[in-house]
Amino acid sequence: MDLTLSNPTRAGIDYPEKIWRVLAAAESRIYEPDARGLRAARDAVCAYYSQHSIAVNHERVRLTCSTSEAYALLFKLLCDPGERVLVPRPSYPLFQYLAGLEGVDVGSYPLRYGDGRWAVDLDRLAAAIDARTRAIVLVNPNNPTGSYINAAERQAIEALACECNVAIISDEVFYDYALDGPRGVSFAEQGVGLHFALSGLSKVLALPSAKLGWMVVGGEEALREEALARLEIVADTYLSVGGAIQEVLPNLLAQCEAVQQGVKTRIGNNYNLLKNALGSSAELCTSAGGWYGVVRVEGADDEALALGLLERENVLVHPGYFYDFSAGAYLVLSLLPADFANGVEGLANFLKWREKAG
Repeated sequence: MDLTLSNPTRAGIDYPEKIWRVLAAAESRIYEPDARGLRAARDAVCAYYSQHSIAVNHERVRLTCSTSEAYALLFKLLCDPGERVLVPRPSYPLFQYLAGLEGVDVGSYPLRYGDGRWAVDLDRLAAAIDARTRAIVLVNPNNPTGSYINAAERQAIEALACECNVAIISDEVFYDYALDGPRGVSFAEQGVGLHFALSGLSKVLALPSAKLGWMVVGGEEALREEALARLEIVADTYLSVGGAIQEVLPNLLAQCEAVQQGVKTRIGNNYNLLKNALGSSAELCTSAGGWYGVVRVEGADDEALALGLLERENVLVHPGYFYDFSAGAYLVLSLLPADFANGVEGLANFLKWREKAG
C-alpha cells in the first residue's frame, strides 16, 4: 500500500472525458513564438485567477513549461552565481537541486507548529537574510505541511523583503486545494516590493503530463516592469513552452472545477480518515491545504518508523527527514491513493503494536 503516491493520474481520480478530447486536439501547425506566452493563453490564466476574485492583467503573466522551469528562470533573473535564496524548512526537497543547477546557494528559515497551525518563524527569517540574499521562497500552501500564508504574515514578509531589498517567490501550485480552514492570500494579488506567484497545470488540473506553468509578476511598478522586460529576454533565449498546449489552455482551464472536485473529495475523505484513525501516541498536524498529511509520533525515529511500518504492515510512507523536518519524528502521507483506508488501517495497527511493545 503506497501512501507516497502523488501522481493523480495514477490514483484513480475520475477526470471528465472532455479533458482528454481537448488534449487530443492539441496540435499546433503554425509556429508563432512569443517569449511571454500566447495572448489567449495568458488571458486564460487571468480568467482562472478571476474565479478566486483576484484581478490579474495579461501583461503580468509569463508562461513556462513547468514550475521547476519558472524557478530556473527566476534564479537566473535575480541571482548571480554564489548569491543566495532562502527556502522554508520543512518543505519540498527540490530547491537544493534547482538552485544548484543555477549556481545559487540555498539557505533556510523554519516553519513552527503551534496553536494548531504551521507558521513562518518571522524572527528566524529576518535573521537569515544577509548581503548575499536575493529572494525569499514561500510555498503557499506549503508542501507537505499544508500551511497557507495569511494576510498578517504576507504584510510582515513583504515589509521585511522591501527593507532588505529582496524579492519574494510564492509557489502556489496547491492553492486551490483547501483542506481544513480558509485559504490564505495569493501573491498573484498586487502588493509592494517585487514578488512572483507560480502555478501550473500539474496541480491546478492534476495533469503532470500537460507541461505548462505560469508566473504572475507583481509589486511596485518600476521593479515589476524591469523584471518583466528582463524575463522576456531570458525566456526568449529558450522559447521552451509548446505552442499546442498554449492553444488549448483556455479549454483546459475551463475544466478546472470538474477536475478539482474529484481530487478535493478524495483528499478531504482521506484526511478525515487519517484524523479519526490515530491513537494517543501520534498526532495529525493540522493541514489547511494541499494533498499531504503529516503525522507526528512521540519518542521515535522517523526512518525507523517508516521502515517498521513497511516491514510489518506493507505500508509505504515518507519519513519526515525527506522534507527537512528538524526535530521530532514525522511521517508524510499522500492523501491521493484510492486504497488510503487500507494503508491508514495498517498505520493504526502498527502504532498500536508499537505502543504495546513499549
